[in-house]
Amino acid sequence: MDKIRLGVIGAGGIVCRMHLPDLVKGNDFEVAVIGGRKEHRLKHQCEQFNIPRWSNNYDEIIADDSLDAILVGTPHPLHVPWGIRALEAGKHLLMQKPLCGDMGEANQFVETAEKSNLTVMCLPHMSSPIYKVRQLLAAEAIGRVSGARFRSSHGGPEIYYAEIRDIFDEKDDDLWFFDAKRASVGALFDMGVYAVASLVAMLGTFKRVTGFVSTFDKPTELEDVATLVLEMESGGIVTAETSWCDPARTWEASIHGTAGKFTIPGRDGTALSQWTPTSYTREHAPVDVKAIDCSDANPGGMHEHFAKYIRDGAQPPLSNVYAARHVTEILLAGMESSRTGSAVELATKSNR
Repeated sequence: MDKIRLGVIGAGGIVCRMHLPDLVKGNDFEVAVIGGRKEHRLKHQCEQFNIPRWSNNYDEIIADDSLDAILVGTPHPLHVPWGIRALEAGKHLLMQKPLCGDMGEANQFVETAEKSNLTVMCLPHMSSPIYKVRQLLAAEAIGRVSGARFRSSHGGPEIYYAEIRDIFDEKDDDLWFFDAKRASVGALFDMGVYAVASLVAMLGTFKRVTGFVSTFDKPTELEDVATLVLEMESGGIVTAETSWCDPARTWEASIHGTAGKFTIPGRDGTALSQWTPTSYTREHAPVDVKAIDCSDANPGGMHEHFAKYIRDGAQPPLSNVYAARHVTEILLAGMESSRTGSAVELATKSNR
């Protein structure tokens, strides 16, 4: 099959750093046009990645009949409106995370995707350890899951944005992330989405959320630290943690069961470790630790993954619209729970 012709809207920092370098070196996509608000950024990316055309007009890009797919990289409050337009124009869709901050929008997006019969991939893309854990849990490798923890955090958007300014040789400091009117949601949706989406990918649907969020350090009204306590359908209790106040950066998970546990990353630099007791009746008996080979569960890179499902005429098994909607519901429930001081029941399913 020929390369898939791709148009990009919202070609800013995340597109320049994360998407374009991989897209242009791969064999799956031809980046035909990019769109954005800032002309100097668009010219910079066209020159750096040998992209033939740029535009400030997103509608023009989406309406281009020569394109097969659209990558939406706009600020997150604009993800769903542009994603829906792309689907209605008959384009396969790659959506930057988070999906949105409104449940009505999330439901509308799922309805549009279902009608379209097009491939829709909603980031984050899951790594091979996530796929492998999911596979092993289905085989009851650590018994019944009683709990889990996932933390995804960093030092804040101002640190990320400093590097973006360097890329584009900019002097301004337009941190829309901190502006409640433009961003609407903070660290929980920006960084906590990774933890929650990964837990949904591994464990499936959750039924109840208790959330704790606060503004601890950053110059914003939005949350910069958050912890969610999630109840599994089976009764297991799981925590998702995030922060913009963690400059040492954290990306780690543990999944605990009645017969052992998994850790990501694994011990001694491995991607995934399985910990199995040598005795279930002696508290201080040694625990056997082994590295788990994840190569048979490797989904490939995010763009390779997206292209595969376009060509297969199918949906990604984990990074799909149903998972994205369930993750959105969990994040919103966490915010509501923190405001009200009460647990929030969940209604949607992830279609695990």
